[in-house]
Amino acid sequence: MSLIWKIKPFKALSLDELYNLLELRSEVFIVEQNCVYQDIDGKDRKAIHLIGEFEGETVAYCRLFKAGDYFDESSIGRVIVKEKYRDKKWGHDLIREAIKAIKDNFGEEKITISAQLYLKKFYENHGFSQTSEEYLEDGIPHIEMKKA
Repeated sequence: MSLIWKIKPFKALSLDELYNLLELRSEVFIVEQNCVYQDIDGKDRKAIHLIGEFEGETVAYCRLFKAGDYFDESSIGRVIVKEKYRDKKWGHDLIREAIKAIKDNFGEEKITISAQLYLKKFYENHGFSQTSEEYLEDGIPHIEMKKA
């Protein structure tokens, strides 16, 4: 069982793909995490979007930015796996695909992320190191992490 990966700039997303990724982001970041925040933040237009589909359903997603569009280095954000599929460990596949996509699309290897604190070990497993003190983002503890 594996995912089908799509990588698309904003303008190449179909209406259905855009709807599905926004629905997934809302389902997890707003409803599941009980966090009221402005998900549609104007940054999607600059990002390339990595979508993981399983049996036609969007189940994994993140958005990728080239250096300077979000942080000084390339970055990965809105990292998400649909709750009912988290036991499949597809989050690891998603991060590996994201790192590869940054290298392939932007020619960059340095990556900065704003990680939810509880995912620190997850990101460390992919070569990221904590580079800031803990801070609150939308009421959730986060840390900045970098991969050199």
